[in-house]
Amino acid sequence: MENITLSPTLKISPFTLGFWRLNTWKMSASELLYFIESNLDMGVTTFDHANIYGDYSCEALFGKALKQKPALRKKMQLVTKCGIKLPSQKFPERKINFYDTSYNHILESVDQSLKNFHTDYIDLLLIHRPDPLMNPAETARAFEALYKSGKVLHFGVSNFTPAHFEMLQSYLSLPLITNQVEISLIQLEHFQNGNMTFFLQKKLHPMAWSPLAQGELLHPKDEKGRRIHRKLSALASQKGIQNISSLAYAWLLKHPAGIIPVMGTGKLSHIREALGALNISLTTEEWFELFEAAQGHHVP
Repeated sequence: MENITLSPTLKISPFTLGFWRLNTWKMSASELLYFIESNLDMGVTTFDHANIYGDYSCEALFGKALKQKPALRKKMQLVTKCGIKLPSQKFPERKINFYDTSYNHILESVDQSLKNFHTDYIDLLLIHRPDPLMNPAETARAFEALYKSGKVLHFGVSNFTPAHFEMLQSYLSLPLITNQVEISLIQLEHFQNGNMTFFLQKKLHPMAWSPLAQGELLHPKDEKGRRIHRKLSALASQKGIQNISSLAYAWLLKHPAGIIPVMGTGKLSHIREALGALNISLTTEEWFELFEAAQGHHVP
């Protein structure tokens, strides 16, 4: 697999593995270590986290596995996010979900993530969501301090619009190198809000979370999902493709922005199916057939 260049000093695998639901996979530390090594062997070297995942538990579960074989750290790229605060038994004073992109919170979050992972650096830190109370000068100051200390090597954002992205970038001397957003055949928001054009303009590779729409592409719940599923199934049959999930990933990979899907599975068989997309070639017309099914109407 050919890695994707996000910056002159960071290359990541063309598929990223997300650990949002790690605490539900019920893996022992040894089982998780085997799972991590198996992914590395397949060329999936980039692992996506956030401090809040699993009620603030998933980073530490991953770190417990990694601690058994610390040498693996040099073979992988760790991505994590901060900026959301959730009510939790760990934080009984919190009453609601809210955002915090202050200097102190970002630094505290990173220090906790480093402790959770049993590492001394994070390859890529993302602000998890746009914060209506963000003081961009303060957020930028936190990024600069983390970079100078060597605790974080690269920075990006998640769920940002072009305006949010450019606003934060204007305060930084460091480049924001990606934006992790939801993209799938069911979720076309970023084709409509200018983000896909923005990625091409800025030569940014977006990371796509929920690329299978949390499984809805495989097990549709409404007429839109069923319409897309029928088209995926028909096209897969025409092309001799066994798994429609591979075809759904291939649809993302064809986009010239160089979309990097974030898989959310704990099953190696599902990861192999996803990687099969790398060997699928869609014609432009086939891509638009799926796009048309997703939109529910012909393009003009």
